[in-house]
Formats: sequence, C-alpha cells, structure tokens
Amino acid sequence: MTMLELKGLSAGYGTDAVLHDVDVELDKGEIVTLIGANGAGKSTLVSAISGLLRPISGEICFEGQSIRELSTQQRLRLGICHVPEGRQVFAGMSVAENLRLGAFLNGGTDWLMQARKLFPSFPVLEQQLSTIAGNFSGGQQQMLAIARGLMSQPKLLMLDEPSLGLSPLLVREIFRLIRSLREQGLTVLLVEQNARQALQVADRGYVIENGRVVLSGPASDLIRSPAVSERYLGVGRRNADRSQATAQLAGRLSRCLAQ
Repeated sequence: MTMLELKGLSAGYGTDAVLHDVDVELDKGEIVTLIGANGAGKSTLVSAISGLLRPISGEICFEGQSIRELSTQQRLRLGICHVPEGRQVFAGMSVAENLRLGAFLNGGTDWLMQARKLFPSFPVLEQQLSTIAGNFSGGQQQMLAIARGLMSQPKLLMLDEPSLGLSPLLVREIFRLIRSLREQGLTVLLVEQNARQALQVADRGYVIENGRVVLSGPASDLIRSPAVSERYLGVGRRNADRSQATAQLAGRLSRCLAQ
C-alpha cells in the first residue's frame, strides 16, 4: 500500500528550483533512503514533504490525499513527522520538557504514558528526564530528537542525517534503532550521507544528483551497483587506487630485475 507519493515535484527557495520533476514513492511499513552528495536536494525534498517549503510544481499525496496546500501542522496531524538535520533539541529545556512538547498534538496530556512506551528503545532518556538537553552529548541529543518526534505518534517518520557528526559506535546504535522502528510497523524516509549504512538498513533507495532522481531500486541492488559503489561507497576508488599501487610496484620490480 502506497503511503507517500511525489509526482513531478519541483521545489526550492523562492523561484530558484533545487528539485526538478522528482518522482518518489514510499509503501507503508518500509524504509526508503535518499542518498546523494551535499547540495543534491535531499533535505529540500524532505522539507517540501513536511510543508516547510512550498513546491514550485508537482504533487505530494499522503495516503491517497493531496497535501500540497496543507500547513506543516496539518501534515503533522495526518501523521507526518520530520526530525531535521542537526538534532535541534530545545537545549535550555529538560529532557522531559522536550518530550512533552513532542506530544503537543494532544495538548501534552498523558505525555509520560506515551514516553514510557518509548523508554525501552531510549533507556538513556528514562534515566535522565530532569537533565537539561543542552548538557547531553551529540548522540544523546539525536536520540532525544528522534524520541520527541515519535511522541507525536507518526505514521511516517522522516529522519534528516541522523548519524551526522556521531562516533561509529553511536552511528551503529542509531541505525539499530531505525531498523527496530520499522519492525514496529513505522514507515521511515531516511536522508543519509552514510550511504553504506543507509542501504544496509533500507528496503529501497533513491539516488539524487543535482536535484534529480538518477537511480532507484531495491537497496540490495543499489549497494551492488558499480555506479553507486564508485560515487557513494568509495569501493571503486579504493579498488582503482589498489590496482594503481600494484601496477607501480610491479613496474619497480621489473626495473630492478632488468638492472
């Protein structure tokens, strides 16, 4: 069942388009990842879905309904949650206050009951509800940002660069969490520069270059694609460097033997 569909979407800032005629689909219960270089248009796409940017042209449908003219708050009420790049927690507020703000759709009532459902996935938050969010590490703040988003009980969770700036250990923890959210039935749209990790956790992926979708398909196919490996996984470049080094060594050995 299709949950989200973008058809011919062009969007940007003012009259300057960043995205050009983009088609993207997400089915209910799957993880779809957007990969591409900085400035490719990934964050612009997510912002257009959440209503932070108004499309220049094209259509955005959620559960069969056009949402192009809806406000960000109206889209949130439909079940679309956007966790932006850079975590953006309320640094001067406590963990509890951040979580309560995430539950504002129901007026913040029974927020603790909702938070308790999340604590098995976010044990660090349960232990430090009174801690000021700004005192958290980057990884803890990212966990808080995701948990705050989940407090709205979304149907679609959009994560923009959740592993940015985190240690390898915390990156693995973030991706473990994303996988567990899908297992709980949540649909996830994942924007990631860590293409290898994103494709390993995703069902499908879209490669965006210069605001256009240039490649899409099952994540297992994309991770094996020579084009994706060369440009985003670094495999082709490492192999080329290794081949060049081997050739140089062979050349030096040949010269030595000829002397």
